[in-house]
Amino acid sequence: MLPYQTLEEAWTGLGRNLTFAETVWFSYSAQKSDYLLYCHNVLFLFAVFSFVPLPLVFMELKRSKNIDKYKLQPKVRISFADMIGCYKDVMRMFILVVVPLQLVSYPTVKWVGIRTGLPLPSGWEICMQLVVYFMVEDFGNYWIHRLLHCKWGYEKIHRVHHEYTAPIGFAAPYAHWAEVLILGIPSFLGPAMVPGHMITFWLWIILRQVEAIETHSGYEFPWSPTKYIPFYGGAEYHDYHHYVGGQSQSNFSSVFTYCDYIYGTDKGYRYQKEHLGKVNLQTLLVHLREKWRSDNNEQNGGVYHISTQDLKSE
Repeated sequence: MLPYQTLEEAWTGLGRNLTFAETVWFSYSAQKSDYLLYCHNVLFLFAVFSFVPLPLVFMELKRSKNIDKYKLQPKVRISFADMIGCYKDVMRMFILVVVPLQLVSYPTVKWVGIRTGLPLPSGWEICMQLVVYFMVEDFGNYWIHRLLHCKWGYEKIHRVHHEYTAPIGFAAPYAHWAEVLILGIPSFLGPAMVPGHMITFWLWIILRQVEAIETHSGYEFPWSPTKYIPFYGGAEYHDYHHYVGGQSQSNFSSVFTYCDYIYGTDKGYRYQKEHLGKVNLQTLLVHLREKWRSDNNEQNGGVYHISTQDLKSE
């Protein structure tokens, strides 16, 4: 809760007039506790999980030729019942795991120094902090994700997320409850290392989940603004990881591609990208299948191709 009761007190405390954004923030937050402001994350996550994937649902149901040319696995048809079933599973996990986690983690937020008061951070400060949050989360997520692809981690936990071999937007947060908890750690590391304002924290939570939905969309649109982000993976990059599934030791990064490149876990994907335009597709598929089968210690996944199998792996 802000230490000022009136705008005049805020002006005196800051030694200047409030900006328009600060005036709006004062009007909204002055009488709300810090805990209540933090709990807004629950509403934001619900809204993102429920509404951001809806355009993808409409595109999947309509199956327009103009849209289908951007679908990464166009022969995989996803029924409305499948999408609703996925959403129900996500909401069940949201209510039973995510909401309680949000409600009890407030003391940690206060301890690391995330603030709610005035002055508000500048746009430049917000952007720089968000860059740090994405970079830190991406590095931590890479190693946890890679660990979850060991035999025990995949069979006991991560297999749930890989039930969708052709990802859809609703499936971005679809995972085992233990994975939801574990992956919350790198998501919080950035704000813990570089604590900012609650507004920045809200933006981080929203943007990270929107990004996850985009990479699980199953569509690669050439006009996406993310195309202009250096080292950004995107939907095609992550779709390869889902298609290969449990045998995949490739494309672990959640947002950017630098960790996969540095640690050599994108070689299978890059091999496919380099050869698809140079040889017959079917010949390449046969060659890569044989190459993968010939090496039981293959570390870069199988071949990525258009599948006619069902949405969920058996």
